[in-house]
Amino acid sequence: MQSVVELKGLRQSGEGARRAALPFAAACSLALLGAGALAGWAPVGLSVVTVFLFAGPHNWFEFRYFVSRLPVSWGQSRNFFATAIAGVVLLTAGYAALPLLGSALVWSGSEWSTAAAVWNSLLIGWVALLVLLRGRLSPRRDWSWALPVGSSLVALNWLAPYALSLALVYLHPLVALWFLDRQLLRTRRSWSRAYRLCLLALPVVLCALWWKLAAAPPLLADDELSLRIVRHAGADMLAGVSSHLLVSTHVFLETLHYGVWLVAMPLAGAAAAPWRLRSIPLVRHPRGWPRLVVTALVLGAAAVVALWLCFAADYPTTRDIYFTVAVAHVLAEVPFLLRML
Repeated sequence: MQSVVELKGLRQSGEGARRAALPFAAACSLALLGAGALAGWAPVGLSVVTVFLFAGPHNWFEFRYFVSRLPVSWGQSRNFFATAIAGVVLLTAGYAALPLLGSALVWSGSEWSTAAAVWNSLLIGWVALLVLLRGRLSPRRDWSWALPVGSSLVALNWLAPYALSLALVYLHPLVALWFLDRQLLRTRRSWSRAYRLCLLALPVVLCALWWKLAAAPPLLADDELSLRIVRHAGADMLAGVSSHLLVSTHVFLETLHYGVWLVAMPLAGAAAAPWRLRSIPLVRHPRGWPRLVVTALVLGAAAVVALWLCFAADYPTTRDIYFTVAVAHVLAEVPFLLRML
């Protein structure tokens, strides 16, 4: 009799969890459709507003999430995390230094191309090394594919150095969707299936955008800000493709990216309330780094406010600086995603 009651209770709890997933799935679907419609209708305006409002806060939320995922003791993962941190710092510094070196040395087009190929090669090599180090932590899985894949990507990169840079612009926002998928499997498994079904609408919305805007006239980039947005979307590199289509696609993906980190990940139970810093293992554990972590998060929050003020004072210049420095959070996603696999 007791087992029957327990079985009935499990069924009811399972049905309740599935019903709870419906509002989440509905919100995801509305976000996809709404972002797609706004991106196609007013791509430049949406880009300006979303970057101004959400660029800084989403970086802070990402940083808090990554800090909360760091173990107190690295143990066998010491080499992995040391390589990850060194790569993020050095690659970000190199990426930020390229424009300064190019301006100081007055590089030609071929020299810019060579510099981009070198940085891309270092990036690919760093990712391949992280994959191999991750493989040592999971010996039952074969991670040796990183060497041939990495070597092939390096060779292709030297044939078209700017292709990888442009690919990162469009692929990076999609990584957030992958993070959300892994997080749901950990904390909201009953939502996972509904979320993956919602993702089927992503290629549909993209195809609708491309079909609608394939023959759209180019955007009027007649001011400094619009010109930056159009170039960032790759209009200079993809001749013959409507700049309206490119900017709409990019801002659509970026809007989803911001929505994942600022809304979906907290709903998925990725972390406690942002202000509850004691929930972070490195803060509450006796062997943690409470002062360092709290100071970093407070300074990060101050940086978000400073970014808003800089955007208000000089949006185009601040946007350039932001997207140069923000490569750090793009790189930081790599090791944490590997750890979740």
